[in-house]
Amino acid sequence: MGERTEFEPGDKAPNPGVYMEVGENSFHTEITDPQRVELAKGDTFPETSKKDRKWKRMTKARVH
Repeated sequence: MGERTEFEPGDKAPNPGVYMEVGENSFHTEITDPQRVELAKGDTFPETSKKDRKWKRMTKARVH
């Protein structure tokens, strides 16, 4: 079973890293100047700037 990729405010971070605010449907919704937070494993996600948003881990682009 896979790991969750989107998190709500109050959830615990599964891994350390930088997380970014995404829209409810992140594929189609562009957010101007989204919040970014750096969290350690087990830290609690803060509130988002709007209620329909979630947190998603920022990953580095892979070069093939």
